Amino acid sequence: MAGARLMADRMAALVTDRTSRAGVTLVPDLPVPVPAPNEALVRIRAIGLNFGEVNTGIHVMDEGLVPGWDSAGVVEVAAADGSGPPAGSLVVTHGATGGWAEYRAVATDWLGVAPPETDPGALATIPVAAGTALRALQLTGTLGRRIMVTGATGGVGRYAVQLAHQGGAYVIAVTRSPDKHGERLRELGADDVVARPGDVDEPLDGVIDLVAGDHLVEAYVGLAPGGKLVAVGHATATETTFPVGAFHAHDGRHDRTLVTFHLHQGTPLGADLTLLASQIAARKLDAEVTWRDSWKNAEAAFAALRAGALHGKAVLDVP
Repeated sequence: MAGARLMADRMAALVTDRTSRAGVTLVPDLPVPVPAPNEALVRIRAIGLNFGEVNTGIHVMDEGLVPGWDSAGVVEVAAADGSGPPAGSLVVTHGATGGWAEYRAVATDWLGVAPPETDPGALATIPVAAGTALRALQLTGTLGRRIMVTGATGGVGRYAVQLAHQGGAYVIAVTRSPDKHGERLRELGADDVVARPGDVDEPLDGVIDLVAGDHLVEAYVGLAPGGKLVAVGHATATETTFPVGAFHAHDGRHDRTLVTFHLHQGTPLGADLTLLASQIAARKLDAEVTWRDSWKNAEAAFAALRAGALHGKAVLDVP
């Protein structure tokens, strides 16, 4: 702890509980984690929820563990090895577990520093959603390119549309309800909004696919020579089945690539989180928070996410 003294050694946290409808229970009395030398201890102010962890992730964890990928708060104790920001810094954090608690120990290369006036709730939406979008766009490139984003109304999709637009791409957003969501997607930077990838005639330089199934197949078939599709999400339960000949390189369809990556196990996100936090603070990115409440009401947020009723991000405030 580098000689620092905590105000408390106990904390509240959401822990996995299969007897609960939500799959988690708020437990008021757990030990505060002891950080490793390369970790900062962060007092959490807000939690960003993701469909994958709410719908699947918590159900494959052992009972009584603290889940949580994304959260934001203030450094309570700086890392003992001298890495990372000092105590009192506002930070956004990411990890495989531990984010749904009053305190979180985080490796300093997996946290980003934010300007002090930034809303922690907006910051908590960044790691999986904006981090995934940024990594995917780094693979496809943006400047002067035609980029399609499927599942564009979700958390990752909305960030991908904004970041692709900022990078100089011609952005095509795919949503099953263009009439309902088209205006907002255009405000975020989409140049065109369609219902299916197959509705686009011009070849695509890059695709960020968040849906899989038939959307992924249609988008891949629409790639230009040298185009790249980054498969990120699986919003549909439909199997992804390619027709015979889909991977043939005749008729100019050569050098096309289908790529995947794993955010948790890849290059640490720290530098990207700092960059994205600065964009949020400067209002160059909109966090698109569409559901926000106390973590005491987590069950309502989980139900809305699982039902597909939220378009944008859900945030839980930690009092």
